Amino acid sequence: MPSTRYKQFSVLTSNTLAFTICFMVWTMFGEVGVPIADELGLSETQFGLLTAIPILIGSLVRLPLGAWTDKFGGRIVFFLLMLVTAPAVWLVQFATEYWQLLILAAFVGLAGGSFSVGITYTARWFSRDWQGTAMGIFGAGNAGAAVTKYLAPAIIVVLSWQAVANVYAAILVITAILFWFFTYSDPAHKQGKAPTLREQVEVLKDAKVWKYSQYYSVVFGGYVGVSLYLTRYYMMEYDISLQVAAAIATVFVLPGGVLRAIGGWLSDRYGAHAVTWTCMWASLLCFFVMSYPYTEYTIHTREGTMEFAFGVPMWLFTVLIFIVGVAWGFGKASVFKYLSDQYHENLGLVSGMVGLAGGLGGFLLPPMFGALIDYTGVTTSIWMLCFGFTLVSIIWMWWTERREPEITRDEFHQPTVVDPQPQRRYGEREVWGGTDR
Repeated sequence: MPSTRYKQFSVLTSNTLAFTICFMVWTMFGEVGVPIADELGLSETQFGLLTAIPILIGSLVRLPLGAWTDKFGGRIVFFLLMLVTAPAVWLVQFATEYWQLLILAAFVGLAGGSFSVGITYTARWFSRDWQGTAMGIFGAGNAGAAVTKYLAPAIIVVLSWQAVANVYAAILVITAILFWFFTYSDPAHKQGKAPTLREQVEVLKDAKVWKYSQYYSVVFGGYVGVSLYLTRYYMMEYDISLQVAAAIATVFVLPGGVLRAIGGWLSDRYGAHAVTWTCMWASLLCFFVMSYPYTEYTIHTREGTMEFAFGVPMWLFTVLIFIVGVAWGFGKASVFKYLSDQYHENLGLVSGMVGLAGGLGGFLLPPMFGALIDYTGVTTSIWMLCFGFTLVSIIWMWWTERREPEITRDEFHQPTVVDPQPQRRYGEREVWGGTDR
């Protein structure tokens, strides 16, 4: 009979692997869409929509999948989800029209719902002191986007973009089989009933759910949206090939995925607020520099004219996007630390709602990026947009968590909070930085 510790390790490992593969499939159109766009003559807006449709569907299904995980358990829901998604991935190779690709992309998007299943399934197996770390390790499966950056272009060059569908469908089925044999069910983790509509509405009345959704739409939605568009941005802005652009783009995608585990540990140690606040500011400063388009200046002097130019060279842009990837990798874990602290009993429902918001951010950004470029002709306008929505989160966080005088957690009470855990446990009297209004 396997021990509880063995089951915890096996479930966490299998969950992380399955989520990595699902994320790889979920973001496949970011790479496959490039040759498709050239083949079908798609505009930037159409390309953005094609990459965004899977993100939309994956976001919308997170809420029911999170509720079903609470009711039936994560093992069976995760297993069936992978099996249902695989046929749609395989059929992509046969699409010859844009509308066909959009329909299939919608079904491929089911893979994105794996997050709300896996994050709840993982959290149930660990005590609250370790949930931040465990969920951070699971969330490192975001690195599946980096796997796609390497694997899909290689398959496209060696074979064709259609071959990517065959390979990805086979990997998904194999992963589902391995997942079933190396995971376990615990009846104590099941609530036995799905949340009612009234319960869902009650959760939505909590202002903090909306706030955390906004945070997550930045750190996760931004991560997904930028991941999908970054390869194409490098190709447009710096005139490099698909393979080179995809390889360089991993400097953002990879840390944004794997560092989530460290972000979970930091959140357990220093608190969700401290980590999230730092990450938001780091990304805001990077976007400020990245937003600057290549500009030529002419200064009129008494002796004549003086001309010079300024732009963000590729090496500097790569350094800045790497910093954003690190910041968002930490931030994705810290936002869910907020949730595990405050919504332990209905984590599946709340994580589904927050995950939905994050996914919607990932859906909206690619077509918005494409539309901005089509309308303005300025490629760096997409970073101006990123700067704007990051600034909104910083203002909201300051307004609700930092501007009020500090109060202790014992003095604060929210009806929906179930046995909240302190964010700091290291000797000093714990202080929580503000209230929601």
